[in-house]
Amino acid sequence: MAYTVFALKWRPQNFDELVGQSHISITLKNTLEKNRLANAYLFAGPRGVGKTSTARILAKALNCKEGPTVNPCGKCSSCVEISKGTSLDVIEIDGASNRQIDDIRILRENVKFSPTLGKFKVYIIDEVHMLTNEAFNALLKTLEEPPLFVKFIFATTHPHKIPSTILSRCQRLDFRRILAMEIVSQLNKIVTAEKIAVDKEVLYAIAKSSDGSLRDAESILDQLVSFSGEKVSLGDVVSVLGLIEQDILFEITDKIIEKNAPGALGLLNKIIDEGKDISIFLSNFIEHLRNLMVAKITKADPNLIDLPQETCKRLLQQSQLLSLEEIFTFFNILVNASEMGKRLESLRIPLEITLARLAHEKKGAGESPLPVKSPLEAKPVTEVKHVPEVKHFSDVKPSVQIKPPVAITHPSEIKHNPIKGQILIPLTENNELPKAHSAQDVSVTLEDVKKVWQNAIDSIGKVKMSVASYFNEGSPSRLHNNALTVSFPLNYSLHKESLEKKENKVLIEKTLSELLNNRLTINFILSQDVAGKESQQESLIKNVLETFNGRVIKEG
Repeated sequence: MAYTVFALKWRPQNFDELVGQSHISITLKNTLEKNRLANAYLFAGPRGVGKTSTARILAKALNCKEGPTVNPCGKCSSCVEISKGTSLDVIEIDGASNRQIDDIRILRENVKFSPTLGKFKVYIIDEVHMLTNEAFNALLKTLEEPPLFVKFIFATTHPHKIPSTILSRCQRLDFRRILAMEIVSQLNKIVTAEKIAVDKEVLYAIAKSSDGSLRDAESILDQLVSFSGEKVSLGDVVSVLGLIEQDILFEITDKIIEKNAPGALGLLNKIIDEGKDISIFLSNFIEHLRNLMVAKITKADPNLIDLPQETCKRLLQQSQLLSLEEIFTFFNILVNASEMGKRLESLRIPLEITLARLAHEKKGAGESPLPVKSPLEAKPVTEVKHVPEVKHFSDVKPSVQIKPPVAITHPSEIKHNPIKGQILIPLTENNELPKAHSAQDVSVTLEDVKKVWQNAIDSIGKVKMSVASYFNEGSPSRLHNNALTVSFPLNYSLHKESLEKKENKVLIEKTLSELLNNRLTINFILSQDVAGKESQQESLIKNVLETFNGRVIKEG
């Protein structure tokens, strides 16, 4: 007896067997029960989620000897022939290979003939978006007013490519990607019935790699059983599919949290030595950061993280070791590495530099900075609170003239007498009190700001890495009345919003004020006149290539 692959052997035969499409099942059942059948249906959704299978089930429900019914018997000649694909009343057409106007003209001629066995003649056109415009136009009239015994079911993965004139004549049902845990449940039924020994971790790995397609998952399981026999291990899945194990993602994140750069680079090298695709690793790592963010915000809500419960718990634990701002920063840096890899046609170098950068930053860099005391922030002393006690003018030396309390605006002008606990004011050479001065007396220009700009970024990075990373993308564009304007490209709204947070803005203003010995305020704007800066990683790579007269060779 010929072998039947799992995807065909376990194809759903009724509405109740559909996996992950309960909303479709309920809609079609209600339609059949209330006899509200449309002339044409459009089934839209990703590949492998049950569109064609549902079309066949609907055809059986219409032509079953008990039908129309929500529960086709599956035993009558009509049901059996439809399941096998041999029914003369259910015509399945491939839209990719029968897309011309002549094909549709033949269809228009054939719809006039009555069904041979069942009550309805059902036309199932798969990948209907592949039809030409002329073919669609030829179909319009027939589609709008077909014979009473004709029903059309169109299936497509690209509904946006279908003309609106066709869409308006169809009842559209949208199929969704199937959740990983729903795929795991179906695969578990298959391996149990087929008596195949498989761990649940294996089923989950298959489900994740199928990207929401049950058909793909069943095909992968078929492939693994052929490779491993009746016992499939997680190692077999990793070997055959080139997957990145979940443990690796947790481990490399731990290395970054621990600031263990050699360990992080070692793990990456291990992944490469095992022949894994590092672009898949990067994609999985970015997804891991997304899961960490969701776990931290929602306490690992399983409805938002499509992962086993044990993995959700690990995500929650690891997320407590990072701030949200650090997770956002890691995400942005990894996305930049991905973009740079495309430009350099090599992902290994940017990824190595990225991991080294993330794991090399000082621990706690993402935490909110402690208040930094600066002389510029000290409240100005407006008067001398205490002067040496004078009982009689004869007690005062002739060279010193007592004056009314003097305004003092800088703490450096005040000295403390440790013996008597009094505040003393240093005299000038003429035995006069010094003139009060303010930091605002010193004028600062935009050029002065530009000279200390990189020093400011470095200083901010020592306190809060994420702020420095965002701030580095801006450019000082205007200085008026000690109010500095920093401009960002139009698509850098995330940077602007992050830096406008109170604690981040205070940190930047403190740092620039200290470097310029002048109190500054700062504003952030988005400007079309500012282009994105070259990233530090890209600049470093270019410097290395120029120094050693090297070039990047495309991998693989």
